[in-house]
Amino acid sequence: MSTPTREFGEWPLKRLLTELVGSGPKSADDMNREQAREAFQRILAGEPDDLTLGAFWLANRWKKNTPEELAAFTDVMREESVEVAAPDCDPVDCGANYDGKHTSALLGVGAGVVAAAAGTPVVTHSGDRVPTQKACAYKHVLDELGVRTDLEPAESAEMVDETGFGFYYQPNFNSGIDALYDRRDQMGVRTFVNTIETLANPAGASVHLGSFYHLAFAKKTTDLVAESAHLEFSRVIMFQGMEGYDDIRPGYTKVAEWERASGDDPDAEDADSFEDYEIETANYGMDFESEDLAVDAVEADSAAITEAVLSGERTDHFADAIALNAAVRIYARRDAETLEEGLERARDVIADGTGAAVLEELRAF
Repeated sequence: MSTPTREFGEWPLKRLLTELVGSGPKSADDMNREQAREAFQRILAGEPDDLTLGAFWLANRWKKNTPEELAAFTDVMREESVEVAAPDCDPVDCGANYDGKHTSALLGVGAGVVAAAAGTPVVTHSGDRVPTQKACAYKHVLDELGVRTDLEPAESAEMVDETGFGFYYQPNFNSGIDALYDRRDQMGVRTFVNTIETLANPAGASVHLGSFYHLAFAKKTTDLVAESAHLEFSRVIMFQGMEGYDDIRPGYTKVAEWERASGDDPDAEDADSFEDYEIETANYGMDFESEDLAVDAVEADSAAITEAVLSGERTDHFADAIALNAAVRIYARRDAETLEEGLERARDVIADGTGAAVLEELRAF
């Protein structure tokens, strides 16, 4: 992480506010890559006072960050804050919104365990009550299930290799972002940090699974990945998840797929590809609505549902939803050619008890 004694360039946040980003949503100018890099280096170093930092975050929220700016922030985070510990396998990276869910069951733990049981390694990562929602994230469901979450990065990588599923804890692998917690909490609104922390990729995965509220955000995210000098992703799949989380919503779900070009020529036929389409859950025999996945206590109920589905005690709409979300993870890593194939494999490992066995391995880790 940066230290307050380091030397920077010519762009303190106050100057950036005055000359570029702070003149309002219609007249503000964007930062170039070096300006954005310096801004975030200063932030990680703890240099700006609270008022200036808050103004900078809010000005960027108003003007909306470009993929180039977000890529610069992300690269600085990866260079100066993130400790990468890659498992031997190449897992699917699931970095859902860290500020969590507060209404519907969190299905990603169950989906990740099922995918792992089917042969698709999965990593998840989150913080603890991250602003602004401070709601239920991956950590809290795992805690309820009796799975260790306060892991050092090397331990997280070991967990993936031993069980097929792993959790990385933000305070331990991304200390610079964790150190911003109190100042983010004072803001009361989301900032660009909420976006970039989901892309920290502590396992060095080549596939990222994420979510969005609007398709334009998915395109901005994949453009960010393409602009980044440090993100390893060759494939990104994002969908319009429930509460912005990485849980497929019942009914129609918009999906975006991005593939990195294999060559170096941006004008070649194999340039980066981006496509979007819809998943209709009714086509997979799932006739229920988003409201049917609502729960009273997200942490405890999500854990109980996960355990009941894995043990075969529940075969209802929650079991269907977990199986479909597992299928998306299997498909994302190309361990299945279609969602239908992935869904069949997911249901098989639930039925034969392999998923429940992975959960027990996680508890024993």
